[in-house]
Amino acid sequence: MRLFECGSLVPGCEWHTRASDDAEVVRRAVEHMRTAHGETTIRENMVENIKQRIVDENTADAA
Repeated sequence: MRLFECGSLVPGCEWHTRASDDAEVVRRAVEHMRTAHGETTIRENMVENIKQRIVDENTADAA
């Protein structure tokens, strides 16, 4: 499973999501950015920042 923790991008946010592939994680994260953080325009650099912070859940647990 792939894991994204919003707090790695938005300090203080405890939201996270898991999915089997990065595309679904990004989709969920973008929706979260819109609804929880009021982002109306999701630019390519925001998507890249999300992608850079997606980790393998097993690796994250070991850290």
